[in-house]
Formats: sequence, structure tokens, C-alpha cells
Amino acid sequence: MYWLILAVAVVTEIIWALSLKWAATVATWQASSVPIILSFLNMGLLALAMRGLPAGTAYAVWTGLGAVGVIIGGVFLFGDRVGAVQAGFMTLTVIGVVGTKLFAQV
Repeated sequence: MYWLILAVAVVTEIIWALSLKWAATVATWQASSVPIILSFLNMGLLALAMRGLPAGTAYAVWTGLGAVGVIIGGVFLFGDRVGAVQAGFMTLTVIGVVGTKLFAQV
């Protein structure tokens, strides 16, 4: 159950970070309120996941997958460019997150 909550927190983290760039391009108070609302939801979900998972494990998964998701989202939504070396390091990040999950003491 806590891993599922963490997965939702990761998706919320990705949407939150992408909404920051979107809000900066739209530049209205309504658009600016979206990342603020998502940040509260995001932190609440992470805190809830940490009730049943070690803090370091939850945070590593959350930040690692969040970062990779934001990079991928930026490519599709904003035309960001990713080089081969960056893609390689993103792969290493995902491998690290999978290893963290597989060997978690939970």
C-alpha cells in the first residue's frame, strides 16, 4: 500500500515540476496556483508513504523517478532536448531506483 502511495507521489511530483514551467509561460494567478496546490498534495503523499517506508528509500525513489519523469515530460511537452549521455545517466538513475526498491528492508 505504501509503495502505491509513493508511486502516486512520484506522478504528482512530475506533474508539479512540469506545472512550474507551464505556469511561468502562462503567467496568470490561476496558473500559478496549480503548482502551489500540487506541492501540498505532493508533500502530503510523500509523508504518508514514509509512514510505512524508510525515509531514505522513499525519498530516493521519489526524487530519482521524479527527475527522470520530468526530463521525459519536458521532452514531450516543451521540446527539451536530451543527449545520449544524459539518457545513459537517466537509465542509471532508474536502475538505482529499481535496486533500492528490490533490496528495501520493508
